[in-house]
Amino acid sequence: MTDHQQRSRSTATPHGASPAAPRDLHAFIAGLPKAELHVHHVGSASPRIVAALAARHPDSKVPSDLEALADYFTFTDFAHFIEVYISVVDLVRTPEDVRLLTYEVARDLARQNVRYAELTVTPSSSTLRGIEDRAFMAAIEDARKAAEAEFNVVLRWCFDIPGEAGLESAKETLRLATTDGIRPEGLVSFGLGGPEIGVPRPQFKPYFDQAIAAGLHSVPHAGETTGPETVWDALNDLRAERIGHGTSAAQDPKLLAHLAEHRIPLEVCPTSNIATRAVRTLDEHPIKQFVEAGVLVTINSDDPPMFGTDLNNEYAVAARLLDLDERGVAALAKNAVDASFLDPAGKAALAGEIDTYTETWLAP
Repeated sequence: MTDHQQRSRSTATPHGASPAAPRDLHAFIAGLPKAELHVHHVGSASPRIVAALAARHPDSKVPSDLEALADYFTFTDFAHFIEVYISVVDLVRTPEDVRLLTYEVARDLARQNVRYAELTVTPSSSTLRGIEDRAFMAAIEDARKAAEAEFNVVLRWCFDIPGEAGLESAKETLRLATTDGIRPEGLVSFGLGGPEIGVPRPQFKPYFDQAIAAGLHSVPHAGETTGPETVWDALNDLRAERIGHGTSAAQDPKLLAHLAEHRIPLEVCPTSNIATRAVRTLDEHPIKQFVEAGVLVTINSDDPPMFGTDLNNEYAVAARLLDLDERGVAALAKNAVDASFLDPAGKAALAGEIDTYTETWLAP
């Protein structure tokens, strides 16, 4: 991509928000090399892909019309979001569906100059629905290798437990993540998603203990729709190395100090938090409190098409909320590299690419 092309790209503005950053900063963000650490596999399916899958499986309640799909993705609360999300998961029924979805998600990431992404995959949702485990792994791995060769985007996997599916799904996720001959080459971490209310974190401790013993990193969601005690549980029981969302951590100064002292990053997804009603308005989002407390903050998109956003837009939102210029935005991008599970050489290369891009952009 030429420098002119990088400068001319733009991003969307989130639902109901004022422009998130000046126009030239939007262009800077669009061309900035980035890492994405909190983005869901099925939740990244573009409306075009969801509509195609819905047309392929007409017994689903998910509409195949793009206009109707936009209405379908308007959420009343977090529980409604989970209900809609599960209906989209049900569209992924064959290895061919899995491969198509994964490849197209990688294409969309590459369009945003994402160089590295840890994609949260929920394999039990597919294997417990009948997709053979090795066929599922072959599909995501084939798409991963094609994406790196064709789009210059490196994908790694976080296998997460869907909390609403309970311990049966936890057992299945652990099996898929740790069994030789099934565990995929690109797997780096073990997570926990879905609703938090009524799904206490400590019950998943044995599964996280075994995943960590097998060499995987711990990256559960916590404190998105519950209080800071859920974040403490994720730290103490699940040995979390990063926290997905962590929104309510702002309510507990001791927790913020702990996160800052131990350099435990938060995977912050501003537009998602508004869409699911975890936070009432963008201006009330606690991201500034996190930064002022010294917490390592990364910017992420979560389920971008469902929330009418993308990673570029999330950086623009963060830039407005934190009053950042180009160097400040570049520092946020380097936070994600630092918090990633890339090898040291990969981290150094991507951080260097961010620095070079920034200095070139700002040069007279």
